[in-house]
Amino acid sequence: MKIISILLIFVLFGACKSPEARYPVSQNSGSYIDESVERNKEMIAEEEEYIKQVMGQDENIEYLTSADGFWYYYNEKSTDSSNTQTPEFGDIVVFDYSISTIEGKPIYAEGEKPTREYAIDREKLFTGLRQGLKLMKEGETVTFLFPSHKAFGYYGDKKKIGSNVPIMTRVTLHTIKEEQPNNEINN
Repeated sequence: MKIISILLIFVLFGACKSPEARYPVSQNSGSYIDESVERNKEMIAEEEEYIKQVMGQDENIEYLTSADGFWYYYNEKSTDSSNTQTPEFGDIVVFDYSISTIEGKPIYAEGEKPTREYAIDREKLFTGLRQGLKLMKEGETVTFLFPSHKAFGYYGDKKKIGSNVPIMTRVTLHTIKEEQPNNEINN
């Protein structure tokens, strides 16, 4: 009986013990992520260097560098001094575009993509084009050179554009319609 009492006391005191943290069987050092980051940095640097080489082949074109990490030039620039509006968040723009390789080989030729109506930053559109439209005015045509991370990235477009492909996109902005504030009815 004495042994049972002692065992019962040990069980009671053992049940009051706070739980101990369980440690993982193996620990990852994060080296996979670090390696992936380095690979991506190298890939971006190679793409940007190649794009710069392509730009250097035609000295007649004045390329501009965007703060967002791509290059562009004007095919048709607005000379109307009263035309100063560029699209802002929520504005509706109507535009046409075509996509080609950086070397100029058509992927989606002009007219192959339908005229698009797009609410700035409220709908899905690849990053570079979304940022490029904000630089344009009505009636302008601009050619953008996007590294793959500004275009369709790792996944491509799952149709004609493969993984990690830099592209050239020619865009004509037809109209900009400013976002209309919601008119609330006061009762």
